[in-house]
Order: sequence, then structure tokens, then C-alpha cells
Amino acid sequence: MTQPVLDAGIYIRSMATRGSLGGLARTTADVSTILGASGRDLIMIETVGVGQDEVDIVRLANITVVILVPGMGDDVQSIKAGIMEIADIFVINKSDREGAERVEREIRALQSLAVRGDNWTPPIVKTVATDGTGIPELAAAIRDYQTHLQRENLLLKRNIQNWQARLVEMLRDAMLEKARDQLGEGEMAQYAAEVAEHKRDPYTLVEEIVQGRRH
Repeated sequence: MTQPVLDAGIYIRSMATRGSLGGLARTTADVSTILGASGRDLIMIETVGVGQDEVDIVRLANITVVILVPGMGDDVQSIKAGIMEIADIFVINKSDREGAERVEREIRALQSLAVRGDNWTPPIVKTVATDGTGIPELAAAIRDYQTHLQRENLLLKRNIQNWQARLVEMLRDAMLEKARDQLGEGEMAQYAAEVAEHKRDPYTLVEEIVQGRRH
């Protein structure tokens, strides 16, 4: 079977999330955009472990692969809200270990309850990374989903939704920086003290700051 070609690709890993709760550093999307503009056809992004909240990758990646490992605390039931929302392909790595069949059964059970809007059922691929088992099958699954996105004209729609979310986030960050620049040194601490002492209403205060009417 043909091995995946990665000559035009690049791999992003280990960017500190620095307090971001969605599992990605705030700059990851910017780096990905720059790399895409530079002509990289394939950009692979590795995120932190996915749970209930670390799902920001779905707003950035065209294809999301969720990797689970049997016997390493990957209880599918405990993280189902996250993985069932974002996973386009499931990979059970170290599938030669005891417990791999249990993980597969749990995924299939959850899939029977999930409804996706793109008429795609995420395949489950078993791999053993140390000896390359399942890697060609994973590459084929990625190609199949890419073909599905193109055939159903879903890629552009997904990109539009992703950029809408990113633009909202960029506007929020820009407005926050602008508000911080407008506040004098020590003002935020003073306002926080006044709110803590019940001398000011925080909601009214924020509205006054946004409208430039603070005093």
C-alpha cells in the first residue's frame, strides 16, 4: 500500500497553551495560517490530551484525528462529550495491548448515539506506531474523509464557520487590549477593590469602561 507523502508538510507541536482552555495556544492558528500561505500543503498539529473542553482544534483543522491508548486512562465514557464532537477519525494506538477491543466497543456504542450533520461515521483505525501497523490504513482513512468533504462541498462551509469563530476571537482580544490601553496605571486594581468592597456594580462598571464613561 502507498505510504502517505509528507514532503510538503510540516508538524506543529509543543506550543505552550499559556492558560488557553481549549487545548491550543492562541498563536497556533496564526502560525498555521502563515505556514499555509507559504505553500505548505499539509500541516499537522498535535494538541494536548482531549477532554470535555479541549476542542478548539476542530475550529482550526480540516480533519481531526483522536488517538486513544488502551490501559493509559483513556476512558471513552469520561471524555465522550469532547471526542464525539470533534473526532473525524478514531485511532486506537498500541492496539496490541490488552483493552484495545474494549476501547473500540465503547467508541462504537457512543457512535450509535451520536448524530453528525455531514453524514460521516468516523472510522476506527488500530495502529501500533512502533512497527508501523495500521499506518497505511490511517492514511487511507484520512484520504477518504478528505474526498467526502470535497464531494459534499463541506470544506468551504467548514472554513467559513472556522473563520467566523476566529474573527470573533480576534475582535474580542483586540477590544480587550484597547480597553487595557485606555485604563490608567493602577485603575484596574482600584476598580477591583471598589467592586470587592461592594462600592461599585461590576456590570455597570464594565459598560462604562466600554463606552468611555468611567470616572
